[in-house]
Amino acid sequence: MLSYTLSTQEAIQLEEKYNAHNYHPLPVVLQRGSRVFVWDVEGKQYFDFLSAYSAVNQGHCHPLIIQTLIEQAQKLTLTSRAFYNDKLGEYAQYITQYFGYDRVLPMNTGVEAGETAVKLCRRWGYDVKGIPENQAKIIFVKGNFWGRTLGAISSSTDPSSRKGFGPFMPGYEIIPYNDLQALEQALQDKNVAGFMLEPIQGEAGVIVPDEGYLKQAYQLCKQHNVLFIADEVQTGLGRTGKRLACDHENVKPDILVLGKALSGGTMPVSAVLASDEVMLTIKPGEHGSTYGGNPLACAVAMTALEVIKNENLAENAAQMGEIFRQRMKAIQEKTNIITTVRGKGLLNAVVINEAEKKDLAWQICLRMMHNGVLAKPTHGNIIRFAPPLVITAEEMHDACDRIEASFR
Repeated sequence: MLSYTLSTQEAIQLEEKYNAHNYHPLPVVLQRGSRVFVWDVEGKQYFDFLSAYSAVNQGHCHPLIIQTLIEQAQKLTLTSRAFYNDKLGEYAQYITQYFGYDRVLPMNTGVEAGETAVKLCRRWGYDVKGIPENQAKIIFVKGNFWGRTLGAISSSTDPSSRKGFGPFMPGYEIIPYNDLQALEQALQDKNVAGFMLEPIQGEAGVIVPDEGYLKQAYQLCKQHNVLFIADEVQTGLGRTGKRLACDHENVKPDILVLGKALSGGTMPVSAVLASDEVMLTIKPGEHGSTYGGNPLACAVAMTALEVIKNENLAENAAQMGEIFRQRMKAIQEKTNIITTVRGKGLLNAVVINEAEKKDLAWQICLRMMHNGVLAKPTHGNIIRFAPPLVITAEEMHDACDRIEASFR
């Protein structure tokens, strides 16, 4: 164990030498965080405009969440599901009533929750819909991202996720996103059990579908007796200006997948919510996780959800998102660097014109880092902006001033 604080260069060199090279981070080494801010090992302060990919919606180290974490960690952290614990039932009641579902299946990571949703959907397809054994299909959309397990990349259209990792999972069909005609055609197959999508595609670059797409897609699924599965791991929990992104069109998914900010960024916690008809198709021993539903996670998740509701974070996200997009559109008008500004709530992106210079988005992110704002490109020329939902109007304008200076 090191007894002194590493410099930025020392920390980066250690990670480069001993860690797998499966990420390409910005060259900043963070040491602590509070609300919308993080500090590096040299003490420089930054606005965090990534929020750990929307896992820190409640802000870094929210005092109520940390207090719950400490108090529960001093009592009981893990029992496994071999025994009951005194928090899981309380949490299950809380989260199901919070979102209006019959039951929850608790897991740890977002991708585990996605895998769980796929398993549930297949089982429902066999037991309830009557699809012949091993014939169930699930429809996904191009540009989707729900993790990098073999199951998740089997539904991916991103070469960097897929190349060199086959063979892939059977029973997946991939159609264009935001295309109701393609969905209707795919649903003609009687063996389709589910349709799984992100209401807004995050990793793809904050792709917002046409208004009415979710509602009509849901109605098509109902007409064909197919489960509508919403991956709200990144878009849910206040991020887009509503409790769930599906709430913008008053759609209640048959299976709801949650993660990331479900713990306020303190530990991996995810959940799958569904009706009795769907959830009770899985029996004891057919699915589970050692850590799923652990008392520490349950206690933390309840407080994390309370914070979102009690501090009106969804409402604040809607208001602050309007300010952000107005400021970015003003930059767009002044320069030829930004071609598109898009998003909803505090899940936003700008598309960078790289016609004259490749890697321009990366260079802008480095310049923003120098100016005290942290964000990261996705798919080369798209920069995502997703600060914690606790950001104030004054802080938003301060950050936008720094972003604007970086674009000049």
